[in-house]
Amino acid sequence: MAWYLGRLSAGPCWRAARGGCGELRAWSQRCATGHICQPPGTAGTVHSRGLAHGPSARGGPWPGTGLAAALAGLAGLATAAFGHVHRAEMVPKSSGARSPSPERPQEDDLARRCSCFMASPVTDLDELRKRPGDMKTKMELLILETQAQVCQALAQVDGVASFSVDRWERKEGGGGISCVLQDGRVFEKAGVSISVVHGNLSEEAAKQMRSRGKVLKTKDGKLPFSAMGVSSVIHPKNPHAPTIHFNYRYFEVEEADGTKQWWFGGGCDLTPTYLNQEDAVHFHRTLKEACDQHGPDLYPKFKKWCDDYFFIAHRGERRGIGGIFFDDLDSPSKEEVFRFVQSCAQAVVPSYIPLVKKHCDDSFTPQEKLWQQLRRGRYVEFNLLYDRGTKFGLFTPGSRIESILMSLPLTARWEYMHSPSENSKEAEILEVLRHPRDWVH
Repeated sequence: MAWYLGRLSAGPCWRAARGGCGELRAWSQRCATGHICQPPGTAGTVHSRGLAHGPSARGGPWPGTGLAAALAGLAGLATAAFGHVHRAEMVPKSSGARSPSPERPQEDDLARRCSCFMASPVTDLDELRKRPGDMKTKMELLILETQAQVCQALAQVDGVASFSVDRWERKEGGGGISCVLQDGRVFEKAGVSISVVHGNLSEEAAKQMRSRGKVLKTKDGKLPFSAMGVSSVIHPKNPHAPTIHFNYRYFEVEEADGTKQWWFGGGCDLTPTYLNQEDAVHFHRTLKEACDQHGPDLYPKFKKWCDDYFFIAHRGERRGIGGIFFDDLDSPSKEEVFRFVQSCAQAVVPSYIPLVKKHCDDSFTPQEKLWQQLRRGRYVEFNLLYDRGTKFGLFTPGSRIESILMSLPLTARWEYMHSPSENSKEAEILEVLRHPRDWVH
């Protein structure tokens, strides 16, 4: 069922137009360097077993969510960003992109890879070249590739609107790239952002980590960290085309004695306005196929975690029909967990784009559009009241509000005491949101 993200590499690359305020345009099927764009995870998938989350994640119903989601706010993964914004060029002259040279083949390989991104990496290319095997390098390249592939797929489906590409910097260290499409033919709003930040954890963030059982040794009250990830929320115009959210991130802390603690987190979930059984099965089955490459127990565990996390307590219902969600993954090894995250990132486009293509031109009534607006109101309620990354970002001094609120739709609606008619299509989706289903068995 799943068609793989790699197939998109046969289509045109999309890049920020030089001098064009970051608009996207289709060019040749190959990058300027002659290199075919590769999907996220060019190293391929390696089967592994025994993925698990750390000791702090074994105790409660939502282990670890507070920290990583809160740090998502700090790191821009949800996506809270810092500093000023300026338009990005695809490959600035300082990036090192140049004609192939036999003296520096590694440099040329990296430059060719980066030429397919929405903007040049946050980290300087010379720094990336110095540490090709470091997880921070591998994760930054993965999230940049994921961003580019998703934006390419969305732009192709929309056919009219283009992405603005905003590059921001964080004075404390690092920065990010926010790509946003608004008022398109198919998408009302689609945002795909990456962040790569580093510095010292705030005392509030350190306290949250300790409250989850992590023992961390600071030096002079400081705790150096690095965090990076890709985050996206996509809101189609048509009420029969579902909203999707995904986020994949990596976090690393260095203690006073030089010991490094690390973990991965993320997930992908679907929020339809109306229930379509075939769509739900396709979405969950595609995610399950990605998880099953790394262990048969992962999908059911992370599917339940997703149902539990995206719960609007004051409404007694989930935000959507779920997907997968995980946090604090730190075993059996960094490489094996990375390959799992890689597989999940590769599953985003095949799990979602077919659903948008299927429904983007469906006819709909004013009543169905109204119901979509009301359901978006629920989406806003969850993100502002319960999502820990959004809340943390809003309360972090110096945070970039535009990026934090990128996940919200352009339009939404709240009606007093609204209740759908019994046995209606609107009541059908509410029943699923109140009682999650198993979609793959």
